[in-house]
Parts: sequence; C-alpha cells; structure tokens
Amino acid sequence: MLIGEVARRSGVSTRMLRHYDALGLVRPTGRTVGGYREYSADDIRRIFHVESLRSLGMSLRQIGRALEDPAFVPSELVGDLIRRTEDRLKREQELLDRLRAVDASAPSGWEGALRIVELLRGLNSPGAARRQQTVLAPADDVPVPAEVLARAILAESDPNVAGALRWALARTDGDAVANVASGLRSENADVRRRAILALIELPGDEATAVLMDALAGSDPAVRRHAALALGARGVGEAVPTLVEMVVEGRNDVEAAEVLGALADGGAGGIVGALVEASAAHPADSAVRIRLTQALAEMPGTLAHGALQQLTGDGDRAVALVASALVKVVEEREGVGGEGSGST
Repeated sequence: MLIGEVARRSGVSTRMLRHYDALGLVRPTGRTVGGYREYSADDIRRIFHVESLRSLGMSLRQIGRALEDPAFVPSELVGDLIRRTEDRLKREQELLDRLRAVDASAPSGWEGALRIVELLRGLNSPGAARRQQTVLAPADDVPVPAEVLARAILAESDPNVAGALRWALARTDGDAVANVASGLRSENADVRRRAILALIELPGDEATAVLMDALAGSDPAVRRHAALALGARGVGEAVPTLVEMVVEGRNDVEAAEVLGALADGGAGGIVGALVEASAAHPADSAVRIRLTQALAEMPGTLAHGALQQLTGDGDRAVALVASALVKVVEEREGVGGEGSGST
C-alpha cells in the first residue's frame, strides 16, 4: 500500500509517516519501481501501535524504545506518565480556578485583573502570616470573590487564617453559602469541619436551610456544630441533638446553654427531654449529673421544679448536685422557698 493510501486509511499524515521513517519508527518494507514507499500489513499495524502509544502521552523516543526493546516493562513508564499527567492536570486546574476567580470579580480593566491575580498569590502563599494579611488588608477597590474565599476556607489548616477567611466570607456580596456548602459533601473530615465552621457564621435563611441538612447528616462533629448554631437561631429541631451532646459530654456546657435559651424563648419539651434522658441512664452518674446541670439552665420554675424532684434521687451524687443547683436557681430566679432543695 502506497503512502497516500496509508495516510487516508490510518488518519496519519504523509508528513508524519515520512517523519516516522526518518526516525526509524516505521520504515516501509518495500519500494515500488518508481521508488515510492510501499507499506505491508505489518507496517500498518506498527503505525497503529505508534499512534496508540502517542495517545498515552509517550514521546517518540519512548515509543521507539517500547517497540524495539524486548525487555521493556510498560508498567514503570505508564506509572511515570500517570504522575506527569496528574501534575499537569493539577496545574491546569489551578489555572482554571485562577481564571474563574478573575472572571467572578468582573474587572473593568487589566489593572483590576492583575490585582485579583496578586490577591490569589497572597492567598496561596506558603506563609500563614502572608495569607492572613491578604485577607484582612485586600487590595484597594478589589473585593475578594466569595468563590475564592470559600475555596481558601476549605483548604486552610491554620486556625488564625481560617478565622480571618470566615470573617471576610460573611461580609461578601456573593453566593457565600452555596460556595462553602460544597465542602460538607467532601470525603475529608477536615474539609467538612471547615465548611460547617464557615456556615455557622453566615446569616440568613439559606444558611439555616443548609445547617438543617447538616443536622440530619452522618458526620457527628458536623451535626454538633449545626445543632449549636441552629439552637442559637431558635430552631427547635436542634433539641434532640443538643440533649445527645449533653449525654455524651461533647460540648455539653454549650449545648446546655443553648437548650436554656431555647426554653426561655418558648420552645417546649426540653425539660421533659432532659428528664427522659436521665431516666434512660440509671446507672451512669456522670451522664445524669451533666443532665442535672443542664436542667439548671432552664428558666425559672421549669428548672426549679425538675431539680426539686431530683433532690430525692436514689443516686446520692445526683441528689447532692440537684440540691446545690436548687439553691442557685432560687437565688437567681427568686423562686421556691425555705426548706426546698434539702436531702
């Protein structure tokens, strides 16, 4: 088969076929009487082998070695190609992110675009102090896009820089909630934690809706943060998780305070939930003491009545704590009277 026909059937240009011939990659086995290259079936198969290896990103030098060396082991070369491709994709993703950030900032001219690029460099600096300074003192008249801040938050491990980023995100005009909420779906627990910490500082119904979804999620740490934030916003659906936090002793003081605020705001059933949880752990003094202490956070007569009943509890440690807290509540709220709270 002559070179023109091979080019039409293989899709490889005649120029490239001649180049392969010059390099010794694919040399036609025959020549016509007129001196034209004539390719055999084996030659054409070798052309397809070369093209297949090129599609993997191999250089012509690597392809020549692969086809000629009988001892060649492809796994090592393929592994190297994978690493190079991953590095290239990472660089291209970084470039894409940078371009999207510039586009999101809608710069009016090159000066604005270059300021955004400089800002991105600061946020990606290896030094935590430089990153924090970039957040707290951005370039003049260059607002940091919410998308950029959200991405930085989800990747930031330094607590001081993360705090500055969350502060800045809460003050952006962009779609802060949607940009940071994606982190809740990450397989990385640290990313999920960074996302929920940012969300609890964002105001509005949209953030509350995302926190409600997080409250029903499978990550216990995320659920606890969501419960504290939702309780502080007066959302009664957080009560079961907050009671569970008191039982488990995880952020139990904060959970008890939020439960008290919810009860003071009119949320019902909280005292009953704490009493039921105490009854569910009859042999665990530590749990019941925490629940008793949480009852003291309830407002007025609610706290006094529940604690008064516990002063006669069969667990002496619980009864003593309840007795002491009855007196605290009486002094704080002006409820009860003489003789109450004794054991």
